[in-house]
Amino acid sequence: MTDPSRRPSRRARARTSDPVGAPGAAASSPSAAPRPRLGVWPVATGVLAVLGVAALTAAVLVPTGVRGSATGGTGAATTAGATPGTTTGRTTSASPTAPAPGTGATSTATAADVQDTPVAELADPDWVARIAAAGDIPERALAAYAGAALAVADSHPGCGLGWNTLAAIGLVESEHGTLGGATLDDDGTVSPSIIGVALDGGDGVAAVSDTDGGTLDGDPVWDHAVGPMQFVPATWAQTAQDGDRDGETDVNQIDDAVLSAAVHLCEVGGDLSVAEGWIAAIAAYNDSVEYNNRVAEAAEHYATLT
Repeated sequence: MTDPSRRPSRRARARTSDPVGAPGAAASSPSAAPRPRLGVWPVATGVLAVLGVAALTAAVLVPTGVRGSATGGTGAATTAGATPGTTTGRTTSASPTAPAPGTGATSTATAADVQDTPVAELADPDWVARIAAAGDIPERALAAYAGAALAVADSHPGCGLGWNTLAAIGLVESEHGTLGGATLDDDGTVSPSIIGVALDGGDGVAAVSDTDGGTLDGDPVWDHAVGPMQFVPATWAQTAQDGDRDGETDVNQIDDAVLSAAVHLCEVGGDLSVAEGWIAAIAAYNDSVEYNNRVAEAAEHYATLT
């Protein structure tokens, strides 16, 4: 895993992105086809509520001063009380029952340690390397996903957000920060900035007039989704988090963007270990059935990695 402590001087960072928090603003990703807003939810999405908690237990916290020592976790895709269904196309059939509490993620780190440590340093690096290779996820991105899930497990203990949901959103939104030839640097910066289509009310997208004078997306007329997790400027202004603990919030820095997404999902969805909470959280990100199914499919796959 690359060393997230390497932070060269930063370029002017600012762009913020995605229909996160823009109801009906589908198709925010630059390469995404317009996503029509539909009125029914797939029953099957409840399986992700099952997978999130179990997947989180595999990303093990490493106590301060003992980095590299695994303390538990198996990467299992299911937990007691929940059974994944059969995947057919983009939908999954499963009973949306809440899983039993996950086990295995133990640490002697204090709450202060978790909240002060860069999220990319929270997960066991051996686990990160293994799962990244198995899932074809950049290690630097996976360190952010796993670390952010561990951070909100501490700050929002009732949320139950799994790293696999964050990774699925990162895949669908920006291919883990590599969409369109972008590069995810060792310090977590994605460059060039990934900017979505103008939210101008055109085919399949909502109309979202500029909210920040074009500071983040370069457009003084319409807002765009920006960064590896695709935030729109107004939502970024409300939810931005400092994931790399450098005193700044940057929508193009993956630790900041992923932790912001994690906090946003938890605050909107409440308990993501139940179907209703998970669906509500994903809908707040992008309110379309197609999007929900794409994220669900990817998250279910990631939860099976060992």
